[in-house]
Amino acid sequence: MDNIFTIGFTKKTAQVFFESLRKNKVNAILDIRLNNTSQLAGFSKFPDIKYFLKELCSIDYISDVKFAPTDQILKDYKAKRISWDEYVIQFNELMKLRKITEYIKSEYDKCGYDNICLLCSEEKPINCHRSLVAKYFSEVLGGNIINL
Repeated sequence: MDNIFTIGFTKKTAQVFFESLRKNKVNAILDIRLNNTSQLAGFSKFPDIKYFLKELCSIDYISDVKFAPTDQILKDYKAKRISWDEYVIQFNELMKLRKITEYIKSEYDKCGYDNICLLCSEEKPINCHRSLVAKYFSEVLGGNIINL
């Protein structure tokens, strides 16, 4: 894999979002959100995003909740019952249980995408699980992590 991009849609216009993907030659979006149908998601709500990506940018759309936190981990973090450090510990334990390294090898090693982009809602990758998932991809498949 050449590059592992990450992007969040919050505080981005549709124009900025789609032009960033096109400019960086992203050929697949990997949606790692637990809930991709939220009304708050605007242009990134499924199934609209799948249509927009294909029609505007010729980008494939994949949704894979194996990379999402559990509802409980997410709720605990958002309610400030756990810190970011505790979130990371719980998330990484979840990834171990899901055998995520083996899963990435089996599902994404020979997928044909050289510039995949991990999608989540958070504006920035810091304190967002997409930064943790990007590290897994980079460790397993190589590639530079680039946050859009």
